[in-house]
Amino acid sequence: MRPTAVALTPGLRLDYAAGMGSAVAGVGEVLVIDGRTVEALLPLADCIELMARTMAAVSRGAAELPLRTVMRLPESGNLLGLMPGYLADPAGLGVKIVSIFPGNAARGLPSHLGAVVMFEPETGRPVALIDAASVTAIRTAAASAAATQVLARADAGDLAILGAGEQASRHLDAMALVRRLRRVRLWNRSRDRAAALAEAAAPRLGLAIEVADSVEQAVAGADLICTTTGTVNPLLHGRWIADGAHINLVGFTVGGPGEADTDTVVRARYFADVRPAALAAAGELKQAIASGRVSEAHLLGEIGEVIAGTFPGRSGPDEVTIYRSLGSAAQDIAAGTAVYERAKAAAMGIAAPF
Repeated sequence: MRPTAVALTPGLRLDYAAGMGSAVAGVGEVLVIDGRTVEALLPLADCIELMARTMAAVSRGAAELPLRTVMRLPESGNLLGLMPGYLADPAGLGVKIVSIFPGNAARGLPSHLGAVVMFEPETGRPVALIDAASVTAIRTAAASAAATQVLARADAGDLAILGAGEQASRHLDAMALVRRLRRVRLWNRSRDRAAALAEAAAPRLGLAIEVADSVEQAVAGADLICTTTGTVNPLLHGRWIADGAHINLVGFTVGGPGEADTDTVVRARYFADVRPAALAAAGELKQAIASGRVSEAHLLGEIGEVIAGTFPGRSGPDEVTIYRSLGSAAQDIAAGTAVYERAKAAAMGIAAPF
C-alpha cells in the first residue's frame, strides 16, 4: 500500500509509511488519534457541556464503572492505572490505560501518559487509540467547570489556583468560561513556575494574574479555589477559606490524605464525581471519616445528581462547597467517543491495520 497523506490538524498534513490505511478506519483497522488532533476536535467549551451530560447519566445509572486499578511501581512514586467503563449516554465502551510519573515535569513531559482505547459498543471491535494525556487534561478541567456552574455562587469571580502545571493552566481557562473572573491568584511551591504560568495565561484571560507567596495568601477572600497539585499532605486549611467559597479538589491523592485538611472537609457541602470512587480513594474524605468528625453521609451526593436537579447543591450564599474530582472512566469514554466520531467525520487521525 502506498503512503497516505493524513490530515492531523487543520492546515497540517504528514506523510506516513506504507502500511497505513485511510483516515477513516474500516473493519480490521483502528483510528489512531494524537494529542494535537484531540485538542482540535474537543474544545474546552464543548467538553464542559459533554461532562455535564455525562455525569448526569452516571448518576442516573446509565454507566458501568468498575473501580480503577492502580499499580505502584517498585521503589518509586510512579503508577500505572487502568480505568474501564461503559456509558449509555452518549453510548461508548472503552478503557483508559495511563501512567502517572510525577517526575516527568523535569523531563519536559506530562505526568500522565497513555491511551484511551475505544471499542464499538455493538460488536466489541476496537476502533480507536486516542492520546490519553490530552483527553485527561481537557475532560478534568471541563468536569470541574461543570461542577462550578452548579455549585459556585453566581457572582463568584475571585479565583485562586494552587499548582502551576497542566491542570492549573486548564482550570484557569475552564473557570473563565463559566464565571466572570475579576481577580486571579496563583500559588506553587516553585514561584518561578507560577510566574511563568501567570505570564503565559494573562493575555488570553485579559486580566492581570497575581503570584502569591503562600497558600494562605492565595486563597484569602477567594470565592473560587482549584487545587491542582500532586501533594499527598494537606496544603489547604479550612480556617483560611472564605464563607461562600466553592472548591474544586483535583489533585491526585494515592498514598496520603491529599490537598485539603479535615477542617476544610467538615466546613463544606461535599460532592464527588462518583460516590464509590470517592469513598475508596478521596484521601481527605477518608481522613475526615477516620477522625470521627464526619461519617460517610458527609458525602452528600454525586455532582451528576446536582446537575440533573435531583439533589440540592448550594443552599445559601455563605456555604462552602466542594467538588471532589477523582476522575471517572465515564468522562474518558464520553470524551473519547466525541473525539472518535468527530475524527471520522473530518477524516482526521491515522487508520492503522489491527
